Amino acid sequence: MNDLNFAATWFTTMTLLGVPLTNWALACAAALGFYLLFTFGLRFALRRASRVAANTSNRVDDTLIEVLSRTNRWLLALAALLIGLSLIDLSDRWGARVGQLWFLALAVQFALWGNTAIRIFLRRYTERHASAAMTQVSASATLMSWGLRTVLWATVLLAMLSNLGVNITAFVASLGVGGIAVALAVQNILGDLFASLSIAVDKPFEIGDFIIVNDVMGTVEYVGLKTTRLRSLSGEQIVISNTELLKQVIKNYKRMAERRIVFTFGVTYSTTPEQAEQIPQIVKRLVEASGKLRFDRAHLLKFGDSSLDYEVVYIVKEPGFNAYMDEQQRINLALMRELEQIGVEFAFPTRTVYIMNDPAADRADEGGNEENEGAPHSTGSIPGGNGRGEPQPSANSVR
Repeated sequence: MNDLNFAATWFTTMTLLGVPLTNWALACAAALGFYLLFTFGLRFALRRASRVAANTSNRVDDTLIEVLSRTNRWLLALAALLIGLSLIDLSDRWGARVGQLWFLALAVQFALWGNTAIRIFLRRYTERHASAAMTQVSASATLMSWGLRTVLWATVLLAMLSNLGVNITAFVASLGVGGIAVALAVQNILGDLFASLSIAVDKPFEIGDFIIVNDVMGTVEYVGLKTTRLRSLSGEQIVISNTELLKQVIKNYKRMAERRIVFTFGVTYSTTPEQAEQIPQIVKRLVEASGKLRFDRAHLLKFGDSSLDYEVVYIVKEPGFNAYMDEQQRINLALMRELEQIGVEFAFPTRTVYIMNDPAADRADEGGNEENEGAPHSTGSIPGGNGRGEPQPSANSVR
């Protein structure tokens, strides 16, 4: 009995860091209780949220569940222990240390949540944009992941050092200067990289699209982190920087739903007004004869230098260039037959020259002829000629 009394007395009178052991026991019990509360509470919240998320179509709740599931159990234990320590009347020095531990635990946990959020974002970004047509998406996602996580953990580390009393001003300045130097050194590469990300996200074109950029045209073969490669109509490969490519106006013919065609032709001025009035109706009938075309208009446009010029506009319902050329050829051949039947000819460039006589020059020529009427006329023959200007063979000429 005396031993029990002695143990009880010793337990109540002994101290650790100036705190009775009974208070430490109470703190440990409280820490254990809070840890169990945190663990079971988190598990219950995740299970309940999963049920709710199964009945919704948005992805926000799924993201929240996945982020919370990355809560670190050791950090929960540390948080529970810190709560238990807060029940003890510690000295100012140890109280400050507990406050710092609170900040460190929360900073690391938020960093873990942020790291998970970045991973989820990049995974969904890849799922949304990656395809056989965009081979640079995975590489872009990797670089984005590296950059975002570096910024996240660098910020957390600097905040933790600042909380521990470390002067980080010089360190931040050094990082800023180093970042500027690196950015200037690789600005062209970074420009092409961000241009590649822009192509992947905005998708102005994809693999297999036929595009025209200024005087360059071809089918997109590959979109990389730095360059885009086209296969031209003549067969050679054209390599264009992504940055320079996005600075230009890009015409994407793969996404053309319809093709608007404007063509002109001319007929001769011998065409009568009645015939000229028939021509637009003939063209309309020829265009509407095909189900692939939609007629827009046909008009006598103007009086040209050597022809009556007509302008025709129609829509090809299919975007293919070969389909357009087949229909245009059909219209041209049929138009030749129809115009021939009504007696109308196609015009070609001609020029008529009218020569006007000068009356003064005519009178001068007449006066000169009167003066020379009595004079002998020279036949313009040459020696040995026959009077018509043709030379006669001499005696020693060789026949």
